[in-house]
Amino acid sequence: MKELEYPFDPKWIIKKKKSIKKQLLEDKSNNFICKKVAILGGSTTNEIKDILEIFLLNYGIKADFYESEYNKFYEEGAFKNEKLIAFNPDIVYICTTIKNILEFPKITDTKEHIDEMADLFYKKYVSLWTNISKEYKAIIIQNNFEYPMFRLMGNADVSDIHGRVNYVIKLNQLLVNYANSNDNFYISDINYLSSSIGLDKWYNNSLWYLYKYALDINVIPYLSFNVANIIKSIYGKNKKVLNLDMDNTLWGGVIGDDGVDNIEIGKETAIGENYSDFQDYIKLHKDMGVLLTLNSKNDEQIALEGLKRPDSILKKDDFVNLKINWEPKNQNIVNTANELNLLPESFVFIDDNPAERQIVRDLNRNIAVPEIGNVSDYINVIDKSGFFEVTSLSNDDIKRNEMYIENIKREESKKDFNNYKDYLISLSMKAEIKQFSSLYMSRIAQLTNKSNQFNLTTKRYSLKEIEDISNDKNYITLYGKLVDKYGDNGVVSLIIGKIDSENRDVLHINLWLMSCRVLKRDMEYAMMDELVIKAQEQGIKKIIGYYYPTEKNAMVKDFYNLLGFNETKKDGAGNTIYEYIVPLNYKNKQDVIKINELD
Repeated sequence: MKELEYPFDPKWIIKKKKSIKKQLLEDKSNNFICKKVAILGGSTTNEIKDILEIFLLNYGIKADFYESEYNKFYEEGAFKNEKLIAFNPDIVYICTTIKNILEFPKITDTKEHIDEMADLFYKKYVSLWTNISKEYKAIIIQNNFEYPMFRLMGNADVSDIHGRVNYVIKLNQLLVNYANSNDNFYISDINYLSSSIGLDKWYNNSLWYLYKYALDINVIPYLSFNVANIIKSIYGKNKKVLNLDMDNTLWGGVIGDDGVDNIEIGKETAIGENYSDFQDYIKLHKDMGVLLTLNSKNDEQIALEGLKRPDSILKKDDFVNLKINWEPKNQNIVNTANELNLLPESFVFIDDNPAERQIVRDLNRNIAVPEIGNVSDYINVIDKSGFFEVTSLSNDDIKRNEMYIENIKREESKKDFNNYKDYLISLSMKAEIKQFSSLYMSRIAQLTNKSNQFNLTTKRYSLKEIEDISNDKNYITLYGKLVDKYGDNGVVSLIIGKIDSENRDVLHINLWLMSCRVLKRDMEYAMMDELVIKAQEQGIKKIIGYYYPTEKNAMVKDFYNLLGFNETKKDGAGNTIYEYIVPLNYKNKQDVIKINELD
C-alpha cells in the first residue's frame, strides 16, 4: 500500500488504522505468513501494537499479538509466565525507552559507582533476554535508549561521566556488545530514530503524565515502521534489486540531448556533486549484496558513455543486468526478473520521472516505487524506506553481485554446446553436501526465510530453530554448497527431514529449498542422492514429501515427480503428499557433480 511507504503521513495512518487493516486483510493477493509477536512494554504500547500490525500486514506478515501489562516487561519476560508460554511467541519485542532508566549518575558519584550502576542495569536486562531465549526460543528485538530531554551539563553532558547523555551512550554500547555476541537478538535503534525525527518532536510530556506514552503519538508510526522493517528482514521480505533509470537519476541531464561531456556528475557543480553522492550511496548497496540493474529509455551505446566518464562512480561492471532500450519499463523489470530467476516483487524501481513511476506502480504493485523527489532527497527517501534492512550479512550476501555476474558467464558459455549434459560437465562442478554446520548457520536460516520460488513447503525458520534442529537426532539435515570453474555459488540448497516419532523408518521432508540461481544444474539430484544415503544410514525405508502451493512456488509443483516420488494424496487447494520407497540398491540420479571433494 503506497500510503504505508516512506515518506508517509503518520497522522493519517493513526486516524485510518482500522480501515487500513481491513483493506489489507481483504486483499486476496496477499499470501500472508503468520507469526506471533509479544510486546513487553515499559510504557503504554497499545498504539504501537496497532500500527505495527498494519505495517507487518503490508509486508505480508499476519501477526497475532501478546501485550504485557503496563511496565511489566521485566516481570513477564524474566519469570515463569503461563500466559506467555501458552502464546508461544516467535518474536519478543521489548519496548523500553529512557523512561525505564530509573537511576542516572549524580554529580557526586565516583567513576567506580557509575560503572557498577551501569553493570547492574545491564545484568538485569541480560537476565531478561536469557530467560526469553531459553524459555521461548524466540527472536528478541530490544529498543536501545534515546537521548534525554535535557542536558544538565550542557555540551559537557556527552563527555563527562556524570552526564545523562554520556550514561545513555554507555548503556547503548553494552547493548551493542550483547548483540554482537548473541544471535537472534536485534536492536531497534530508537536512539538514531529519535535523533532523526528530533527530540523535541519525539517527547510529549503531557501524554506521558496522562497516559504513560513514552513518545509523542505522531511519531509512533515511525517506531512501528522501524520495528516492522526488522521483522520483515528476518522473515525474508527484504528487496533484493535496485532497478535504476539513468538520465536525471544517475546524473543530471539527458545524455542523448546534452552529450556525455555536458551531463552533470562530479565535484565541479553543486548538482553534479549531488549525483556523485547518490552514485556512491548506490554502490555501497552493491557492496552489501544488493543487485544493481539498469532500466533506461535510451540508446545503449550513448547511455553507457556516461558510466565511462572518469568521474562516474558507477561503472558498467557494477550492474548485473542492463535494459537500455525503448521498451516499457515495467516490461523491462519483468524481463530482468526472469533473467535473474527472481520475482518482480524483489525490485525497487528508482526513476526521476513521476509518469514512469506511476506506470510501474499501476502495472505491478508489488514492485517498490519510492517517491524520490529531487536529487537532494534521493538518499534520504531510499534510506529511510528500509528496503534492504540488514539482520544478517553473510559472505554469500557480500559476493552476490559477483555470483550473478558469474552466472551470466555460465549462460553465455552454454551457447557453445549442443548437448546440455556436455555443458554441465564443462562447468567442472563440485558440491559439499553435509549435515548442517555451525559455519553456515546464519546463511541456512537466511535461506529458509528468503527462498520463495524453489521452496516446496515455504516453511521459515529462525536461527535458533535451525540450531535446535541441527542438534536433534530426530532430524536429518543437509546443506548443499556448489562450486564450479566460474566461482563459488555458496550454500544454495537445504533439506530438513524429521523422523516419524511412531514409525522410525519414515522420514517427513519438512523443508526442501534451493536458490534459483543454480536451477537446472542437477544440484537437486545431488541433494536427493545424499538424502537417500543419510536415510539408509538411519534405517529409513520411506520418505514422505509435501508440496504446499503458493503464488510463488508453482515452478516446483512437479518436483517430487521428477525425483521418482509417487503422489499419494492431493486436496482441492493443491496441497500434495508424495511417497518414496527407499530401494536397497539405489542408483545415483546425477553424475556431473563431484560430491564432497572441495579443497
